[in-house]
Amino acid sequence: MAILLGVDTGGTYTDAVLIRDEREIIASAKALTTRHDLAIGVGGAVGSVLQQSGVDPADVSMASLSTTLATNALVEGQGGRVALIYIGFRAQDLDKHGLTDALKGDPAIVLEGGHNHAGGEVAPLDENALKAFVETHMSAVSGFAVASQFATRNPAHELKAAALIAQLSGLPVSSSHQLSAKLNGPKRALTALLNARLIGMIERLIGRAEDTLKGLGISAPMMVVRGDGALISAVQARSRPIETILSGPAASIVGARWMTGADHALVSDIGGTTTDVAILRDGRPAIDPGGARVGPYRTMVEAVAMRTTGLGGDSEVHFLSEGLQGGVTLGPRRVVPVSLMAVDAPEVVHKALDSQLRSTTPGDHDGRFVRAVQGQSEEGISDRDAALLARIGHAVHPLGDVLKSRAETAALRRLVERGLVQVSAVTPSDASHVLGRVDVWDKDAAEKALIVFGRRRTGAGDILAKDPAIMARMIVDQLTHQTGLALLEAAFAEEAEDFGLPEDVLARHILTQRGLRTHRGLLRLDAGLNVPVVGLGASAASYYPAVGDLMGCEMILPAHAGVANAIGAVVGRVTMRVSGSITSPSEGLFRLHLDTGIEDFGSSDVALAHLEDVLGKRAVSDAQAAGAEDIQLRVERDIRTAQAEAREVFVEAFLTVEAAGRPRVAE
Repeated sequence: MAILLGVDTGGTYTDAVLIRDEREIIASAKALTTRHDLAIGVGGAVGSVLQQSGVDPADVSMASLSTTLATNALVEGQGGRVALIYIGFRAQDLDKHGLTDALKGDPAIVLEGGHNHAGGEVAPLDENALKAFVETHMSAVSGFAVASQFATRNPAHELKAAALIAQLSGLPVSSSHQLSAKLNGPKRALTALLNARLIGMIERLIGRAEDTLKGLGISAPMMVVRGDGALISAVQARSRPIETILSGPAASIVGARWMTGADHALVSDIGGTTTDVAILRDGRPAIDPGGARVGPYRTMVEAVAMRTTGLGGDSEVHFLSEGLQGGVTLGPRRVVPVSLMAVDAPEVVHKALDSQLRSTTPGDHDGRFVRAVQGQSEEGISDRDAALLARIGHAVHPLGDVLKSRAETAALRRLVERGLVQVSAVTPSDASHVLGRVDVWDKDAAEKALIVFGRRRTGAGDILAKDPAIMARMIVDQLTHQTGLALLEAAFAEEAEDFGLPEDVLARHILTQRGLRTHRGLLRLDAGLNVPVVGLGASAASYYPAVGDLMGCEMILPAHAGVANAIGAVVGRVTMRVSGSITSPSEGLFRLHLDTGIEDFGSSDVALAHLEDVLGKRAVSDAQAAGAEDIQLRVERDIRTAQAEAREVFVEAFLTVEAAGRPRVAE
């Protein structure tokens, strides 16, 4: 009998579940995610399931972790300060694929060097400029990212640069060729940059989680869910944290399939920060061929085809003053619900809200609070930002008491993006408390905050909402509307029929929206989803029945929908994929391009056989290192040829070897 422990750290809740022999859920529990130290929430959830079940911690055979930490960090623009080494490219290439935006002012340098398509050196690596750059910035960054032109054809310059950086600084280095074997240098550079930014965050999470489990008496090996739903070892996740983006959502799809047996469905998982929509086809999650997209970033990470939207139970509610009636919109930033902040600091929150309610004129920062996140690195922040952080200190404050000028608004935003500060404001979670759908935090604080928010004036000069219940329904209705848009965009994107417009335009098109409301006039318009939706997340039962009504489809709400991610974390398989390519720089020459370098052969058949053998051994080794047993291999060959003078000429070949097996459990 194998007892498996699944843990998921979400933006708001940390979930834990115990499953016996991958067949029976023994116990499940939730604890609030503790952003300043995620291990506290992990310990609370795991301790609860152990207590509920009576399972001896020593009997746990395997522990597996899924997390939205990396996903949320990229959506919210958080992560460590890093430096980018860009070799062999042009300076203007930094603007491709959002690299300049992703840098967010972090240091970068474009160096001489790089290789050509065949793997030949274009120019020597400028080691002197590299040394000067590293020595200048290494004390102000948490890591480095290296991307060299055609590094997937020859990684020599990336390897040399990484070794030099490690020698000079001792900091972690993310090399682009180790994260993807595909071409497209700027996109690989973006992936390496984001990986470097996430290393510190994932390292802290995994390290603290392992320590917490050991403290509870669990000595089983720890696995981590990758973005395609497969499992990898904690060691592998530490060095390649970018592969854990969409980890939580991927686990939820695996969990949804396990709970429902659905073959064809949309899976929509609402968390505190994001709503994640994916497709189940023939019982398997669809994989995004273009690489994982999270927030504004398109990476080269192989992951489930997931549309992640900054919409969740803790999304910030924004007032829309345009138009006569006014209104609200949600997200994409996550904030701490006022009802939750009032649990942590009741006197501060209620005193401020009461004062704001007595005021005859609504203030810009009414109903908003701020606090610092303890234990985070302050490395690299400016003097202005440091002064604001020091003013916040260790207490909760009304936001209006902290900000002394408009210029400090930008400083606050930067501190939030770095994960050093949390803002509290009105959210759908507060609205749910007011409507009586949820009763876990401070309902009175939620009501006061919604009254304060509803006092804003519309374009017609009227109060937005005279009653907190009216304000709450307005917020929940907006969440239903935006969830519907997310589902429609996912459906249009995956629809076989080409409608000639982008999916976001189609989802918002007046004909689509009128069709959802079954317009009847001279025209009869109907629109909706033609497959069921599996609704997941702790708040799915509160919000998703209305979404099903809006979409005109079956809404499946599994009994354990609130812990789907934790379930998926332990019912998945270990899968490792390794890729390599062969080119033909000249007639009769066949060149293998591996992440260790290049090798030349005189026969395409010999080259293909050697490449398959090398990749197979590496895939098996990686799968074993990830904790797999009963490993099976699958090989995909993409061989491209051309006709020249009535004969077939070899052009290029791309091989991928997949090694998959079930996770090894402790005896």
